[in-house]
Amino acid sequence: MNAWAAASLVLLAGAAPACLWVVARGLTIRRLVGASLLSTVVGAVFLLLPMAYERSSYQDLALVLAVLAPAGTLVFTRFVAGQRHDAHPHGSTPET
Repeated sequence: MNAWAAASLVLLAGAAPACLWVVARGLTIRRLVGASLLSTVVGAVFLLLPMAYERSSYQDLALVLAVLAPAGTLVFTRFVAGQRHDAHPHGSTPET
C-alpha cells in the first residue's frame, strides 16, 4: 500500500461516514450540505485512486462526478422546495 492508497482509505474511513451521518439525520439544509460534502470526498477519492494504481483512465470517474454532483444538488433542492410547509394544511387557503 502506497501513500496515495492510504490517503484514499483515510478519506473513505473518516470523512465519508461523517458525511453519511449528516445526510441521514438533521434538518433538510444540513442534509443537503452533507450530500454536497460527500460528493466532494468521493471525488477526492476518485482522484487519489488513479495515482495509487497508476491508471490515468480512472480519473474520468472524478470528472463525471464533478459534472453530475452539482446537478444532483439542484435536483435535491428542487425536490425539497416542492414540499411546502404552509400554515394551512391540505392546501386550503384562509377565508377573507
